Amino acid sequence: MSELNLASRRSALKFLATAPMLPLGAFATTSLLSGCATTAPTATAAFVSATFTGMAAPTLASPAAMATVAVGSTLNVAYADNSTRSFKLAYQPFFNTGDMVPDGKGSKVLAGGYVDIRNQPIMDRSVPGKERQFFSDCPDGSSLLTLANPNVPGVKGNTVFAVVQFEYTTRDQKGADAYGTLPSPIAVLTLDQNPQTGKLSLVKYHNVDTSVAHGLWITCGASLSPWNTHLSSEEYEPNAPFIGDVKHFKTYSKNLFGDESKANPYHYGHLPEVTVNPDGTGSIKKHYCMGRISHELVQVMPDNRTALMGDDFTNGGLFMFVADREKDLSAGTLYVASLDTGFSVNPAAPAVGVYWVKLGHATSAEIEQMANTLKPADIMDVRKDDPKDASFTQVFLSGVPNWIKVKPGMEKAAAFLETHRYAGLVGGTMAFTKMEGTTVNIKDKTAYSALSYIQESMVKGGKGWTAGSGIALPKALVAGAVIEHKLMGGQKDILGEAIRSEWVPTATKTLLAGEDIAPDAMGNRAHIDKIANPDNLKFSEKLRTLFIGEDTSLHVNNYLWAYNVDTKALSRVLSTPAGAESTGLHAVDEIHGWTYIMSNFQHAGDWIPALHGKVQATLDPLVRANYNDRFGAAVGYLTADPMAIKLG
Repeated sequence: MSELNLASRRSALKFLATAPMLPLGAFATTSLLSGCATTAPTATAAFVSATFTGMAAPTLASPAAMATVAVGSTLNVAYADNSTRSFKLAYQPFFNTGDMVPDGKGSKVLAGGYVDIRNQPIMDRSVPGKERQFFSDCPDGSSLLTLANPNVPGVKGNTVFAVVQFEYTTRDQKGADAYGTLPSPIAVLTLDQNPQTGKLSLVKYHNVDTSVAHGLWITCGASLSPWNTHLSSEEYEPNAPFIGDVKHFKTYSKNLFGDESKANPYHYGHLPEVTVNPDGTGSIKKHYCMGRISHELVQVMPDNRTALMGDDFTNGGLFMFVADREKDLSAGTLYVASLDTGFSVNPAAPAVGVYWVKLGHATSAEIEQMANTLKPADIMDVRKDDPKDASFTQVFLSGVPNWIKVKPGMEKAAAFLETHRYAGLVGGTMAFTKMEGTTVNIKDKTAYSALSYIQESMVKGGKGWTAGSGIALPKALVAGAVIEHKLMGGQKDILGEAIRSEWVPTATKTLLAGEDIAPDAMGNRAHIDKIANPDNLKFSEKLRTLFIGEDTSLHVNNYLWAYNVDTKALSRVLSTPAGAESTGLHAVDEIHGWTYIMSNFQHAGDWIPALHGKVQATLDPLVRANYNDRFGAAVGYLTADPMAIKLG
């Protein structure tokens, strides 16, 4: 399909569719932060605003800082009486994966440990004589929450709960690649919050039983729902029609079920939801009606019904789900976005229109039943070679052309179980490359999404690119960008049917862009003072700050950034160990008067010769000493140094 103007494109679509802790004073928050140079506020002074003073990127002049979580930033708070206060930030871990942590019953459990469908430990037997339970070096999505009437013994202050999920483990003890071979664990942490300081201490670690959800597949980013549940993710859904080509899927099935043929690919690629119980345990269910895509992170809007979903994929899309009922994701309508032409990575360029193609309505129960009973060949005919048959349509999946034809009466199954292919068939813009975290700025009615890489299917003539996608960039931007979506109500899909939401993206543009460079003296291949490959995104309403965590092989160290949407200032607030990525981001405006920024990292010392060649020899022994011979990673939060201060 050639590029279309707005009117012709929408007409064509109609045709196709029918075929850590920060002080906020009297702003109802307080903090674990220590003062630097300040003008003290009066006891009744109200919080007005907050900004960050960023840190410099660590260098080999301080190798210890490059080999751990380093924080050299400050938070600056302004009050209504014109006073100010600055606070030096620091990082506080709950644990490193591989640590033995309390289970709340007087015993210890392995943090990040893997278990099978019977909740028995999965053992790493790769080195004879050193057999041990597998544990993850890749903690990711986290949520922090409270419940009414908590009941966990051992808590002396306020009871706070966290949920943390573990995406994968990088390798076994022998060094063999272990990505995708193990069922992702997910845990509920019970934390004791000191009422005087806000400090959080681990009291209980509980492994959630995922057997009712057939186990979990590569859980990545996460968010907290408005109704206080943890919304997980399963990315890179197994390619069911060609499951034999999916690396490690048989090993995954063997580790989970003890049988390499038992795992069903249609059980993975969905949206798991964890409910925390007052006793510090948790339960899980999967929502099969939100599309089987590379779920990275979903953001539910304030209406408790609309979920905007990133899609960490090449030839991925922007998806939206509108639930039938508030606070219930078990039934609703799934949409895919179609962009008008003209999308640009230049933040000064105008926004382009976003239109919505309805993929279908379903309940989770009916799609799970389809997943249980249908085979790929029941749903659609999928070819890798052109069948020279006009009844087939060419779509792209991860840059690879597929020719597809939906079997009669299987449109719903295709929409919800082969979502990537079906969305391309009906006219969605399936051109994005690695759309990761998504978050919302409620006051400004704006959502943000991370485009970790901008290349291939987004670039005219690139691998997987089609003119009909509406995106035709002149060149790649490997460092990626953050885009923003304007949200509105009163919208209709491309067939004219009303969309029952007041939080629908109608226009999108680039907000922040990275900058590709020739390697600098350290080896960085993206501008060191700009974002590179943004991944985790979370917005703090009270701080008016968009937090951005990197997953980049362009910066020697990955960073956590704070972008003030009012001042437009971008500040580096934290540096992860070299070779690690920044994960687990969760900005919490207030819990018992304290504000937190949760932050994890994963796979420290994951060396890339072209990037780390100048630092690896120096840093490798330090990283190994800090993080369990490179098998461990930290789960924790941003706090203050050297002592806690509570602002009035």
